[in-house]
Amino acid sequence: MKRIILFTALSAGLGIISCNHGNQLSTQTKKNKNMEASNKEKVVALLKSIETGAKEPVAYINPDQYVQHNLGIANGLAGFGEALQQLPPNSAKVNTVRAFQDGDYVFTHTEYNFFGPKIGFDIFRFENGKIVEHWDNLQETPSKPNPSGHTMIDGSTDIKDFEKTETNKALVKQFVEDILVNGKMDKLAGYFDGDNYIQHNPAIPDNLSGLGAALKALGEQGIFMKYDKIHKVLGQGNFVLVVSEGHFGKDHDAFYDLFRVENGKIAEHWDVIETILPQEQWKNRNGKF
Repeated sequence: MKRIILFTALSAGLGIISCNHGNQLSTQTKKNKNMEASNKEKVVALLKSIETGAKEPVAYINPDQYVQHNLGIANGLAGFGEALQQLPPNSAKVNTVRAFQDGDYVFTHTEYNFFGPKIGFDIFRFENGKIVEHWDNLQETPSKPNPSGHTMIDGSTDIKDFEKTETNKALVKQFVEDILVNGKMDKLAGYFDGDNYIQHNPAIPDNLSGLGAALKALGEQGIFMKYDKIHKVLGQGNFVLVVSEGHFGKDHDAFYDLFRVENGKIAEHWDVIETILPQEQWKNRNGKF
C-alpha cells in the first residue's frame, strides 16, 4: 500500500532545484517575475509547491488535458489533486538536483522522501505553455554508496555544449541500441574514453572494466538485463536521458538512463529501474510509456 501511495505522490513530480543550480534558477525566476516563465521554471515552481503548499503552480497544468503515465494514480487534474491529499501535511521532502529542457519536454532528476527515501526521474510535456502529460520512474535509495563511493544522485550538474545536443542524443541512442538492446558487445569500447567512466548505479563500480565485471557476475548468477525497446531520447547539451523498457531477471521493468557525454564519449551514467505494475493494479490506462 505504501508503494502505491508513494507512486501517487511521485506522479506530481514534486521537488525543488538544489545547490548552485537551484540558486541560479531561483535568482533567474525572481529577475523574470514580470515575464512569462520558461517551461523549466514552471516545472521548478510546481515541484517546489509540495513543500511550500503554494497553490498557484497548479495553474501550469492544463485542467482539460493532463495525461498521467504513473500507473499508481488516476488520470487528469483530479488524480493530481487526489495524490496531494494522500500526503500527510508537511511530510514530503524533495531535492531536485538536475533539471533539463528539450523542446516541449522538461525532465528532472530528484531525491525524494515519501514514506522512505527514493530517487526518481520525472518528464513533463507542454502544449501552449501548459503541462499536458507526465511520466516518471522511481527506485529506493540505497543505504550506502556504490563500490566506487558514488550515490545515485551526486556527480556533475554543469550543463554545457548546448550546440551538441542533437549529436549527443544520437550517440547515446546508438549506444543503447547497440549494447543494451542488441547486445553488440564488440562495439562497447568505442563509446568510451579508454577505461574512464563514472558510474552511479548502486551496484556497479567506476570504469568500463567495472561495468564488464558487474555484468559478468550477474550472468554467473543467472540474472540478465535486456532492453527490448527505446521509447524516448531527451537531452540538453551534454546530458541525455533515454527511457526504455525491458527485463531485469524475471521482472518487466522501465529503465531511465541519464548519460553525460564529454568529447564525443560517454563519461558518466545515472539510472533508475522500476518494475512495471501488473495491469490489474493500474489506476489509468495510459501505459507506463
